[in-house]
Amino acid sequence: MIANTAAYHFTPVADPDALCATLLERATAAQLRGTILVAGEGINLFLAGAAPQIDGFYAGLRADARFAGLRVKTSYSHMQPFARLKAKVKPEIISFRIDDGQPLAYPRAPSIDPATVQRWLRQGHDDAGKPVVMLDTRNTQEIEFGTFQDALVLPITKFTDLPEALAPHREAIKDSTVVSFCTGGIRCEKAALWMRNDGMDNVLQLDGGILGYFEAVGGEGYDGRCFVFDERVALDAALQPLVDQDADAA
Repeated sequence: MIANTAAYHFTPVADPDALCATLLERATAAQLRGTILVAGEGINLFLAGAAPQIDGFYAGLRADARFAGLRVKTSYSHMQPFARLKAKVKPEIISFRIDDGQPLAYPRAPSIDPATVQRWLRQGHDDAGKPVVMLDTRNTQEIEFGTFQDALVLPITKFTDLPEALAPHREAIKDSTVVSFCTGGIRCEKAALWMRNDGMDNVLQLDGGILGYFEAVGGEGYDGRCFVFDERVALDAALQPLVDQDADAA
C-alpha cells in the first residue's frame, strides 16, 4: 500500500531556496513522489510513498524546531497517485494575495474541532443557539464532488476570487456562526483570518479541513466525496479513493 500525505505549516522560513533543496533531496532519497512547496511563510506538502519512508521523512522534518508541530493527514491507496516529485519556491504556499489574510502577520483565527462541528450540524445550531453556516472556500471543480449539506458555496475558480464572491452574502450571514472549510485547512485558515480582520468576528475555521473531519468523525453532515488534486480524484468519508489500482497490476 502507498501512504498518501498532506501537510502544511505556517512558520517563518528565512531561506526558502535552501529549505526547498534540502526537502527535495530527502524526499528523493526516500523515493517519494508528489509536490513540495516552500515560501517565506512556511511549507505545503503532498507526498506519497512506502509508509516507512514517509514516516522517516516526516520524522526528520519534525526534528527541525520550526516544524515540530507539523500535522500530517494520511490515507492509503494501492496506486501511487503522483507521476513524479516536484519542489518549488513560491511567494505563498497558497496564493491569496491579501495582506489581511497572511498568517505570519496576525494571530491564528479561532478554530473549531470536527466533533463540535458534527454536533452543531446534528442539533441545527451552535451552543449559543445561533445558526451555523458552513462556508466552502474551495473552487467549483472541487465542490462538484461533494460538500457539507446546505453549505454556502461560491462561484470561484481560484482562491483569490473568494473575497469578491463572498461580498453579496455577508449581510445574510452576519448573525450566524460561520465555519470556513477547505480540503486540508490551509485555505480556510487564510480565509478565516482575512474575514475576521475584515470585521467578520463570527467566523471560525474547521480544524484540519474536510480530510481532518473525515478522519475524526466520518462523513456525517457531508454529501459526496472530497476532491484531491492527484490521480485518486476524490476521497470518501473513509478516506478511500474514487480511483485506485493495485500497483502490481498497473
